[in-house]
Amino acid sequence: MEAYSALTSGRVDRLFSMARLIVGNDDRAADAVQDALLNAWLDLRALRDPDRFDAWLHRVLVRVCYAAAKRQRTRTVVEIKLATIGEPSTGDSQAATAINDQLDRAFARLSPEHRTVIVLVHYIGMSLAEAADSIGVPLGTVQSRLSRATQAMRGALEADDRLMTAEAGVAR
Repeated sequence: MEAYSALTSGRVDRLFSMARLIVGNDDRAADAVQDALLNAWLDLRALRDPDRFDAWLHRVLVRVCYAAAKRQRTRTVVEIKLATIGEPSTGDSQAATAINDQLDRAFARLSPEHRTVIVLVHYIGMSLAEAADSIGVPLGTVQSRLSRATQAMRGALEADDRLMTAEAGVAR
């Protein structure tokens, strides 16, 4: 038990970051990491190659995140950081906030499978082969999911741009 705790303690922050991006919520991410670590402990005998512990643990976490995403309610809470009193408000920071908000909305529209490949490849920095191994799917599946996720993100961003342009035209 102590060896398992020592082995996993250095990985918790990374697992939490991954889970938060996949499920989109800190509380659900913390629950997913806890469930994944418990499931991994209970199913430790399923690990065939101890050298592949990280990939195996990522696979367990991804499965738990998928289950959490399926249970997720359709209504979500969006936090918006407002400028505080005395905080300078520059056009650049407002533009950056708008871009981040637009990216967050587009990312939230993706399926958990698409969010997962984007997180593993672009956020964690895994190669496509490592991502495929981590989630237990063929390399071609990861490639197609990443391509579709990128197209979906691009489409969502373009739709937001059209909506903002249309709203700006109506407001005039």
